[in-house]
Amino acid sequence: MSVEELRREAELLPESERGQLIVELLSTLSYQDYDVSDEEVERRIAETESGEVADISLEELKAGLGRQSTE
Repeated sequence: MSVEELRREAELLPESERGQLIVELLSTLSYQDYDVSDEEVERRIAETESGEVADISLEELKAGLGRQSTE
């Protein structure tokens, strides 16, 4: 079964089951453990709240990465 076929099948699941599937699939991936200090988190929050940096939506992120939403 191809990834595209799996995706189409997964889209037929109820939202809660899709979420569960995502969690289970993500748990099978290796990941980088990024150690971000509390100070770094506070700095990033302050930058956002001050307007120095702006939040972007998922759609804006995907567009910036050259991807289109599948929703």
